[in-house]
Amino acid sequence: MPAVSEAAPLGLLQLVLWSAVLAVAVACTVFIVRHHLRTSDGDSSDLLFWDLFGGAVVIAPALLIPAVASPPAGLALAAVAGVSGIAAYRGSPAVLSWYETRRRRRVDGPLCRAAAVVHEEIVGRWARYELDPALAISYPDLADVRRPETADFVKALREAETLKTAWDPGYPHAVARLGQALDRAETAAGVPAGVRRAGQNA
Repeated sequence: MPAVSEAAPLGLLQLVLWSAVLAVAVACTVFIVRHHLRTSDGDSSDLLFWDLFGGAVVIAPALLIPAVASPPAGLALAAVAGVSGIAAYRGSPAVLSWYETRRRRRVDGPLCRAAAVVHEEIVGRWARYELDPALAISYPDLADVRRPETADFVKALREAETLKTAWDPGYPHAVARLGQALDRAETAAGVPAGVRRAGQNA
């Protein structure tokens, strides 16, 4: 009896370790397969083969070795693999979306920060036509949203502000459109090049 009682905890520990290895291997395989299926550009079958092969290298021994030693343990591990696979499949969209958001922020972050600087410069340039009395009198069209060019600028400004709040990857393009919209509004209002340069250098 003492020998049996001393061996039981070791068997339980082994089962827990195999379960952990199996659950992680199945979950990682599911995540990787779904990630490559979402991002592949034509060679998805080759990627899918290697994803499944790499997962099988870990999953098969984690299932077979305990099953050979103890069939009930094999059934328990098969259940662990099934539950882990289902949970990973259901949770993978949220996890992959979170990963993609972090990747985009890491890649697009410098572009968005540079765009934010240009954005502020454009807003400051436009604000002169409202805050400077001389410019407001000389170029009233830049404060008149009934003018199509000014209305387009205000629309582009709202779009840029919205994308900036969300730190969207399209934000730099929105800022570029904002600058072009202000150029068109200034042209339509008859603002001379010298006044524009003064605003850009302010």
